Amino acid sequence: MLTLHYNPLTVAPVIAIVLEELELDYTPVLVDFRLLAQVSPAYLALNPKGRVPTLETPDGVLTETGAILDWLAAVHGPHLIPDDPFQAARMRETMYYLASTLHVNYAHALRGARWADLETSWADMAAKAPHTMAASLAYLEGHLDFAPFAIGSAMTLADPWLFVLTGFATRLNIDLAQFPNLSAHQVMMHDRYAVRAARNKGMLA
Repeated sequence: MLTLHYNPLTVAPVIAIVLEELELDYTPVLVDFRLLAQVSPAYLALNPKGRVPTLETPDGVLTETGAILDWLAAVHGPHLIPDDPFQAARMRETMYYLASTLHVNYAHALRGARWADLETSWADMAAKAPHTMAASLAYLEGHLDFAPFAIGSAMTLADPWLFVLTGFATRLNIDLAQFPNLSAHQVMMHDRYAVRAARNKGMLA
């Protein structure tokens, strides 16, 4: 049995989409940030980082989106990683960019206290975030395959991650219409059964 600890306003729905894509049985557990559940003793005992996602597996607990996705693919869904080594590397190149750049750009809008103590610095970061996020979206718009998936003609681990993070753009009042490839990818992913299933379970905002 798998247990996914998540919050719909975070990147954790990426894991839910892949679990649904692989048709795996799992138990979703909401980590309610309004109740500070992420820093409760019980949750910190499970994940000392106080973040989501956290996946409980028969082998132990995994954290970090990329690590969880790699494990799911290795154990349950190798078809989600391209057979060609170079294309597999391109997939991970995209995933690392999403984690280290696009997601961080977005986080600057909401989580300034992670990087600075002065509230004026938080406001400055929040004001800059839509510009840096739009620049990252422009990069992805011009450098991914969209054929029709991010890396070629088949869905890979990169696609649910791209889908969820691209969706964050509207929270910063970024009009996705200026990025037609990303917009088409959003529509395509919205229509997948796995995304609809995760949304019906309340796991997507």
